[in-house]
Amino acid sequence: MQILFLIIQCFILALGVTTGFAYLTLFERRLLARLQNRVGPNRAGPQGFFQPVADAVKLFFKEDIIPTATDKWVYLMAPALAMIPAIIIWAVIPVGCWNVAGDFRACFAAAPGETLNNVFQVADTNVGILYLLAVTSVGVYGITLAGWASNNKYSMLGGVRSAAQLISYELALGLAVLGAVMAAGTFSTHEMVLAQGGIWFIVPQFLAWVLFMVSASAEVVRAPFDLVEAEQELTGGYNTEYGSMKFALFFMAEYIKLIAVSAIAVTLFLGGWRFPGLITLGEGIEAFAGGGVATFVVGIVSLLAFLGKVLLLLFISVWVRASWPRIRYDMLMNLGWKWLLPMGLINITFTAVVIVLVPNRFVHSGILFVLGVITLLVAARFGRRPIQTAKHIEFARIEPAPVQSE
Repeated sequence: MQILFLIIQCFILALGVTTGFAYLTLFERRLLARLQNRVGPNRAGPQGFFQPVADAVKLFFKEDIIPTATDKWVYLMAPALAMIPAIIIWAVIPVGCWNVAGDFRACFAAAPGETLNNVFQVADTNVGILYLLAVTSVGVYGITLAGWASNNKYSMLGGVRSAAQLISYELALGLAVLGAVMAAGTFSTHEMVLAQGGIWFIVPQFLAWVLFMVSASAEVVRAPFDLVEAEQELTGGYNTEYGSMKFALFFMAEYIKLIAVSAIAVTLFLGGWRFPGLITLGEGIEAFAGGGVATFVVGIVSLLAFLGKVLLLLFISVWVRASWPRIRYDMLMNLGWKWLLPMGLINITFTAVVIVLVPNRFVHSGILFVLGVITLLVAARFGRRPIQTAKHIEFARIEPAPVQSE
């Protein structure tokens, strides 16, 4: 029965994230149209609601061409290698808390001997954060192998760019996550959510949250960091030689990873599924309708709270895409190595020193918030200094040679 229950959980989770990907594309296209004062998709169904279905049908029935000079097996495996990590990353993320084993209070602080069987989390392991970092790092192999196996120099350049970009931003991303781990004192995602009772980690780890959101955008190659598919430079990037559903799998992986990193940010910095008044709501319903109904309602409300926070971060991601142009590749590397990495080291230094010197949780949270804001302001101030370019260099004037007449 446990194995059957686990299979059902995995099936529902995979179905949910793939459906979420489909309607995230509609959400993004409609929101981009609104932000840029144009018309979005509105023909397929009421208000374009069936546009994702139309796109899926179109891609499914498109002709599937495999170039003759490719490394066929690697070429075919690459989309799956990009897609699988995007789905399995959800295994340790608690998207809510519905304790089917007993009282809803176990979600907030399980008493000794009390079991927690959370329907909305597939696996609660004590190294969940390490699992998330490992799986997010694996996704680069699909993109890199796709560029190499295509036997196309433009695709190869896109794959190499992706490897360099993801390696550069993995360090800053890991340091941002380490700040939240230091504040919670655990690698378990469930305990990470529990540790944010009373105050979410976005307050003491505000600098880490900013670093995480910037690094995660580069990690999932979202604008303005979508250099691996710069059409004007790479003719489309690593997926140039792909079509039909293989082409769709790469973009499924990108959008599912975007939802996943938003869910990770919610888990680490925005309290996860916690919401003010959730315990009070459960106690009130328990007094009128019993513990079973209270546990069910708390589970559904926690799921809705989690999804609402994820939707807010997705809105911010689309807003950034609509507002900022793609940056140059040298600017991308400069930001990752010269700014985000030092700021991540500064953040964990502040976190370690302040937590030891100021044991009171609420006091050191306020101190860390102020230090994080000051660090961001200082970085923004020095980051605005003009860069020495060719237009600032004065060249000697070369006089043209006189024309000699015959």
